[in-house]
Formats: sequence, C-alpha cells, structure tokens
Amino acid sequence: MSQDWMNDPRLNGVDKSKLALLQSLADQGGQKNPSELIPFLMAAASQGKSQGVNFNSAEMELIIEVLKQGQSPAEAAKMDKIINLMKMIR
Repeated sequence: MSQDWMNDPRLNGVDKSKLALLQSLADQGGQKNPSELIPFLMAAASQGKSQGVNFNSAEMELIIEVLKQGQSPAEAAKMDKIINLMKMIR
C-alpha cells in the first residue's frame, strides 16, 4: 500500500506515529488471506492497546474517509464490511 494517504492534509491533526502504525499494519495485512485477516486485526488492536495507542472515533472516521478516497466501489464496500465486523467484535 502506498504511503501517499498519510500526506492528506485532512490528517494533519492525527499523530504521525499512529499513521505510521496503520501503514505498517496495512503492509502486513495486505499479505493475509481473508481467513487470516480478522485474527490479525484483533491481535493488532490488542497490541496497540497494550502500547497505549488509541484512536478516537473522529480520528478513525477521518482515516477511513481518506483511505476510501479513490477506491473502487467494491474495495470501499470491503472496507465497510471489515469496519462493521470490527465494531461488532468490540
């Protein structure tokens, strides 16, 4: 995944270390098949919490909006599905 999304001016208020963490997760998660993705995301969320990395809802909505920009409708739908699954798991 390209790191261009991290330079979106709408993300100026988000801590750069949080964005770098997300980029790292995207790079690792991009190589996972669908059955591996949910456990991977759960482990990543747990690790982030243990390291004190928390995203507020405004940050998450903004990041998701930026990531969906330029995606095909099918890719945006996949992102929405994963987000909804993560919300249900919480």
